[in-house]
Amino acid sequence: MAEVVIRVRDNGPLMIEGPVTVVDAAGNEFSFDRTKPAIFLCRCGQSAKKPFCDGAHKACGFHAAERGLEKTGELT
Repeated sequence: MAEVVIRVRDNGPLMIEGPVTVVDAAGNEFSFDRTKPAIFLCRCGQSAKKPFCDGAHKACGFHAAERGLEKTGELT
């Protein structure tokens, strides 16, 4: 099975690479182009295509730049 990688993009969406299924709270699947290498999920809440990103974060002033653990295990 292929690995799924989720990248948190500074001031933007979550980029998900790999084979995934996106399901709503009622268990319904969202459709999207599965031939693309990645999908982008909205974090700003302003997308007209939620849960997918439409670039609205660029105009709404969304700022977020979370960091995970560095490879040394130290917080950044």
